[in-house]
Amino acid sequence: MSRIDDTQPFIAINIAVLTVSDTRTLADDRSGDTLVARIEEAGHSVAARAIEKDDVDALQSRVGTWALDKDIDVIITTGGTGFTGRDVTPDALEPLFDKRMDGFSIAFHMLSHSKIGSSTIQSRATAGLIGTTFVFCLPGSPGACKDAWDGILKMQLDYRHKPCNFIEIMPRLDEHLKRGSS
Repeated sequence: MSRIDDTQPFIAINIAVLTVSDTRTLADDRSGDTLVARIEEAGHSVAARAIEKDDVDALQSRVGTWALDKDIDVIITTGGTGFTGRDVTPDALEPLFDKRMDGFSIAFHMLSHSKIGSSTIQSRATAGLIGTTFVFCLPGSPGACKDAWDGILKMQLDYRHKPCNFIEIMPRLDEHLKRGSS
């Protein structure tokens, strides 16, 4: 079972939050606010925050730029994971992934199903690795952001979490990039 090893140090990381919406502003972005509050409560830093319209090119540009920024370790997006015509977040970002994280989607849907039942199938929550940056694409509801952070991300982004976590593998994330250049 998972646990926190208090003999290990906490290692703060830098996380960028991107809200994907045609209608939200920073003044009424409840999902972004939820993520920012939880990131800061956990002891991490919010390295950047923005809102982008539901536009493939704009999303690829913003996330691609952030993924290259050495001061950003993780990108969390909220919104645009549904099935309507404007929901393009997975379509925009999955092609940028060097590696997909299928387990995140499975874990998210298991957690979500326990809260909202079969309605979880209306989300295309996804995650992956762009270079050495983790990217998590969450639905646009504050509840989904809360559930994903509290039930998955908070633990996986804590170096003290056992039996394993993302922080401990960060120094080796570029191994797949080095193989390609040899």
